[in-house]
Amino acid sequence: MIAHAERRHPAAAAARRRARARAVRRRRAVAGLVLFAIVAALAWTLGDSPPAKHATKRPALTRLRSHRSPPASPSPGSLPQTHAYPSGTSRQFQALMAALWSGVVHDSLTLALPAFFPQGAYVQLKAIASASSDWTNRLVHDFGLDLGAAHALLGRGAARARLISVVVPSSYGHWIEPGVCYNRLGYYEMPNARVVYREAGQTRSLGIASMISWRGVWYVVHFGAILRASDVGTVDDPALGAGTSAYSSTC
Repeated sequence: MIAHAERRHPAAAAARRRARARAVRRRRAVAGLVLFAIVAALAWTLGDSPPAKHATKRPALTRLRSHRSPPASPSPGSLPQTHAYPSGTSRQFQALMAALWSGVVHDSLTLALPAFFPQGAYVQLKAIASASSDWTNRLVHDFGLDLGAAHALLGRGAARARLISVVVPSSYGHWIEPGVCYNRLGYYEMPNARVVYREAGQTRSLGIASMISWRGVWYVVHFGAILRASDVGTVDDPALGAGTSAYSSTC
């Protein structure tokens, strides 16, 4: 009957079809708005509600890891002696000689002391009473005097003087046996190394009277002189140019 009516009244049928289409579109639009409202309400509810206790998040904090300082290296003087022959060109030796030179330039025992034979090593080395006091009151005292003498040699240009090298004639090194010169341990001794520097456009040098070894490292033990007649500083063989080392069998 409906199909027959549509054939008899095509205009009315088209109007009914358009009305049905509009109704469908309205229903779909309403359904979309309802769905959007539900989703928005749910999102608002979740965002505004406090989270459950078990899901509580701690605020993001920057945690600093506890950085433990590396353990301090033991003092060389606290370790036992070795028979290793020292290098006169290693980075460690160059660093010690830079400390020595800084002490000369600034007339500072404190700056130069790292280059000096360690007190603990001297106590182990010497078979004498009060070795620690001898180190402080004689050896370090004389070292300070000799630093002052070398500083005075540089004069007004001390701050501008530049270390070039410390020449260590490796063939001069010799082993001192235990029991010699009141020593309970053996060590290598190096006589007459040369400190070469440049000042006021000229190359100059001075000597290191004696260095001795501890665990394969050269340390200054007598800077200006091994023996001295009076309590004054001494400069060992200052020279224009690199100078010349002379062998001696001191201990």
